[in-house]
Amino acid sequence: MPEICRFFGIIIRMYYDDHNPPHFHAEYGDDEAWININTLAVIHGSLSSRTLGLVIEWASLHREELLHDWELARKQKKPEKIQPLK
Repeated sequence: MPEICRFFGIIIRMYYDDHNPPHFHAEYGDDEAWININTLAVIHGSLSSRTLGLVIEWASLHREELLHDWELARKQKKPEKIQPLK
């Protein structure tokens, strides 16, 4: 599963040819959540409220890039790196 971004210890990944809806995986320590790109809602798992807030802030700034990466991954192509939250 390609890593597309890392910030503040949070790792953002996408699986190749993953199931709908378009989403990404956010990991922090032992916690993981799948985030819907269109709604920014958690569709599986959980993160602390602080971590989730950072992930949502980052995703809201990079939604178009995330959707582009989703399409690449669905076609078995390597997703592009996305700038971290600073």
